[in-house]
Amino acid sequence: MLRSFSVVVSVVLLLAQVTTAGAVVRIGDDRGGQIGPYLSRFASVRNSGELVMIDGPCLSACTLIVGAVPPDRICVTKRASLGFHAAWNFATSGQPVFSPEGTRLLWELYPPAVRRWIKRRGGLTPHMIFLRGSELAHMYRLCR
Repeated sequence: MLRSFSVVVSVVLLLAQVTTAGAVVRIGDDRGGQIGPYLSRFASVRNSGELVMIDGPCLSACTLIVGAVPPDRICVTKRASLGFHAAWNFATSGQPVFSPEGTRLLWELYPPAVRRWIKRRGGLTPHMIFLRGSELAHMYRLCR
């Protein structure tokens, strides 16, 4: 009786590990936001071992997913698009103001292939640039 209980516990633990490792985080229709919460959320995704499916627009701070999670754990669908721009904060007047520190942080977190792509398009500026289609599929595998 004790041996069979031990086997059941072992199987349950094994299945729990497989379920966690096989989980998929779907990202789509994410317009971004403040950098800090995204860094925290994506560090949790990285540490969980979960796979990431980008399935739709992933804009602004959402693009930090490509710097936080290893590329072999990211896949993209045909609907995926990454939108990059320079970081900004709100001034005391409430107006958006360019943030050199935030932009530098974004730049340092992006993987080299993404940085090269951004650089070829003029760098991180206030204007959104989009990585999608075949260019994105050359950097990340297509989801099955």
